[in-house]
Amino acid sequence: MRHISAIFLGIGLSGLLAACGGGGGGSDSGSTPTTPTDPSSPGAGFVATGPLTVTELATSIPNPWSLAFLPDGRMLVTGRNGVLRLYAANGQSFSNIALTGLTGLTTGGQGGLLDVVLDPAFSTNRRIYFTFSETDSGNANLNSTAVARAELDTGAMALFNLQVIYRQTPKVASSGHFGSRLVFDRDGHLFVTLGDRQNADQQAYAQDLSRGNGKVMRITTDGNPAPGNPVLSGQAAIWSYGHRNPQGAALHPDTGQLWTNEHGPQGGDEVNLTLPGRNYGWPVISYGQEYGTTQQVGSGTAMAGMEQPVSYWEKIDGTAWTGGTKSSIAPSGMAFFTGSEPSHWNRSLFVGALAGASLWRLQLDGTRVVGRERLLANRNERIRDVRQGPDGRLYLLTDGASGKLLRVTGG
Repeated sequence: MRHISAIFLGIGLSGLLAACGGGGGGSDSGSTPTTPTDPSSPGAGFVATGPLTVTELATSIPNPWSLAFLPDGRMLVTGRNGVLRLYAANGQSFSNIALTGLTGLTTGGQGGLLDVVLDPAFSTNRRIYFTFSETDSGNANLNSTAVARAELDTGAMALFNLQVIYRQTPKVASSGHFGSRLVFDRDGHLFVTLGDRQNADQQAYAQDLSRGNGKVMRITTDGNPAPGNPVLSGQAAIWSYGHRNPQGAALHPDTGQLWTNEHGPQGGDEVNLTLPGRNYGWPVISYGQEYGTTQQVGSGTAMAGMEQPVSYWEKIDGTAWTGGTKSSIAPSGMAFFTGSEPSHWNRSLFVGALAGASLWRLQLDGTRVVGRERLLANRNERIRDVRQGPDGRLYLLTDGASGKLLRVTGG
């Protein structure tokens, strides 16, 4: 185990204020948008983070994607190479878990073995749920995000009774934008984030309610539409739509509402309060640009009936954009912090950044961001996943062929 004392590179920025479609449930089509503002300094009550200590618990993890804690502190780590590992609580050793019964897994491009979560009743049923990129049985060029459940046997180091319970449809020819976060709500149902699948002719399908591109689904643990969903054009599994590539998702610890983040194109990365039946605009509205140009994506940044983000980025360091080419942080895993140390982190939202190679903290006042800061930029490591551990500390997975498992304390 290596201890590294790291002074964070913190850029205290104000939150980008938004009117994000009101609160509560329901299936209304959206609210009249209010354009988020971008003040040049943090708002009242923002507390900047001090020095951080980063502990490297494990290194040389091939292409890690997701982290889940077992009740005894051990950790499941997925890899895009198709390997599931079980790490000791101290991170010093691991065993590979046999994916018994899994077929159709493809590991090309951005695909592979992706998110993993435990069933709320894991202690008794031993179930886990995971997402992966699945090829079409009749055409290996086609694929989509799929959700599977299985029982974890830590004695045999294997999964048993594996079932695919949900598939994004239709499958398409693409190796990108699988989305792929899983979050259990307080009723025991699963949110599933699904990307638009990246290709230009598929992006528009984020607005097509007959297709799984660019959606957040809410399903039961059997894969059926969850009760209480909005029914949009006869589609009972869709929770929200108009998303690009949502790779982060978390429940607010007080309200139980779903929050997600998603990649913009060139600029325009977003954090959203993701409400039922709402349209989040992609690719009709965006704060991003067409790649390699300064051309605005879509019809502008706002439109009636489409939701505004809680916060967004137009520059990789989070400072205000004043013209020219935008840049993306490429947000990934995220988590609300409910620990007590440091106290000013409590209820903050942490977002990992891939292209931005850092960790972002958003300090909230209700659903309003009062300030945000960039942490760990001096490490220059792509942050793939962000989780709070059972010890109340923050844990990160870094991206790449030789990824790391980090614990972050202090501040």
